[in-house]
Order: sequence, then C-alpha cells, then structure tokens
Amino acid sequence: MDYRQRTIRDESSCTGIGLHSGHPVNLTIKPAPADTGITFIRKDLPSGPAIRAAFENVVDTRLSTTLGFNGFRVSTVEHLMAAFFGLGIDNARVELDGPEVPIMDGSAAPFIFLLKSSGIREQKSPKRFIIIKRPLEIRDGGRSVRITPSQDLKISYAIDFNHPLLRDQAFELRFSGKDFVKEISRARTFGFLRDIQTLRENGLALGGSLDNAIVIDDFRILNEDGLRYKDEFVRHKILDFVGDLAILGCPVIGHFVVKKSGHALNHQLLKKLIHSEKTWENLAITSPEQWAEKSFTIPVFGSADPIHA
Repeated sequence: MDYRQRTIRDESSCTGIGLHSGHPVNLTIKPAPADTGITFIRKDLPSGPAIRAAFENVVDTRLSTTLGFNGFRVSTVEHLMAAFFGLGIDNARVELDGPEVPIMDGSAAPFIFLLKSSGIREQKSPKRFIIIKRPLEIRDGGRSVRITPSQDLKISYAIDFNHPLLRDQAFELRFSGKDFVKEISRARTFGFLRDIQTLRENGLALGGSLDNAIVIDDFRILNEDGLRYKDEFVRHKILDFVGDLAILGCPVIGHFVVKKSGHALNHQLLKKLIHSEKTWENLAITSPEQWAEKSFTIPVFGSADPIHA
C-alpha cells in the first residue's frame, strides 16, 4: 500500500537537449529527505539556485511548464514530473546545467527508466493526500477542466483537433487500475509541421525533431516508426496533465474530467483548487488500518524493484 513517501535510492544521470532552447543539458537526480519535495538546482549558475516544484512557482505555461524563483527558471519540467508522480516519488533533488529539462524522446519513458535504475526507497514519513469534497470547474471557451469527488484518482481526457488524425480521441486513466508506466509514460509530445517555422522564429522548438516528437503534416504522421499507441496523442495530453498535477506536491483523490486543456488551463485549475479550501481536505495516512477506515483508494504507483523500507 503506497501511503509512505518515496525517494530514489542512488543518484542517476542523463544527457539530452532542450526541446525549446536546443541546448545540450546534463541532468542528475539525487535522493532527498522526506517532506522536501522535488527541487531543481541550476548548477550552471553561481551559487546553484534552487527552484522547488510548487504551484506558486509556475511562471510560464506557453507550450510547456516553467518553474521560477527569485528570477531563476527551469522549463519543460512536466515529463520528468509525470515520471516522479507515476512512480510515487515525493522527494528528489534534480541538478541540471541548463535552463531546460532535456526532452529525451518526447515522453516520460526515459525518466521512468532512469528512476527505476536508481531504485526507489520508501521513507518513514506518510504521504499527504488532497481529498476532493466538492466539485470545481474552470472553463475557457470550449476547453474545460472539472474535478469531482471520487473514491480514487481518475483522469478522463478528451481532445478534438481540427485534423483528421486527432479528432475525438478520449482515454481514461485510473490510478487504482491501469498502469501509468505501461499505458501513458511512453506517449510522446506532438506538433504540426505547419507550426514549426513560426515556433522557431519565436525562439521555440529549436531542439525539436522526429527523434523527440511526433510531427504531423496536413494528412499524415511523418515519423517512420509511426505511433506507439493508436491514440498516442490523447495519452500524451494525460501525461502532461499528470506532470502538471504533480506540481501540487501530493496526490489528489478525485475525478478529473478534461476537455482540450493545456498547461495554462491546467494550472489555472490547480490555482483555483488550492485557493478553494472548502473544496478539499488534506489528509495524511500513517497506517493501513487508518486508511481502511476511509472510503477512498490510495493510488497505485508504478513499482520499481527493489523498493526497501
């Protein structure tokens, strides 16, 4: 039963390029004490400033999630944050020598592999959970995110792009059932060929390629290896949503119903949620017996043997 906090057992590293900056980045993940959360350390800057993954530190949501503190930033954190969340890792120190988390293959799978290679260690302190008590919704035109009380963490996501390959895709992920690692973590980011030139003229997607994104023209997928899932697009949107949800720092027990959302609307919902204190309660479970008294199901996080107390 996954009610204790987790960190990694040993440090591990990887190298890649930033999706938007195009710059090479070295990244190292290290264990961290209980109750410290996920902290990013900019080793390339004097004094190595620390930026904690917290919703109040989200400073930009254009095409990715960027964290900032005291004028220092780290961007495109959502895939790594999703990997932490999917494996139930609450505490870690992420050191990097650039302004952006490397994009790797455009999914969370390389980070899942990295964390599993490190091993995962349970800590004595209990996890804290946000239990949704009342519905809450945010809308922006045809886009919306709604959360309602539920016995478990569930995400129902629907997209509908004006493109023949991306119409009316929907997927539901339940953390008490389907495995995030198998069902979601391998889904890659995607973009339209017609947008690439404009993005690059604005200093974005400078590191994007067929190696780290699904690229679509007006009718087809340009990647020779095709898709990893037939509905990989909506699964990646869930991956991004999980990464944004992880910014809260503790799992949510509730049902998210998401329609055509993006990073900006995701974070507007989280901000509204945190400031709507009558909508939820914060709960720490210290024993299986205590949880048995509740009518909720603890999320089942991905396993990564060996996990030791």
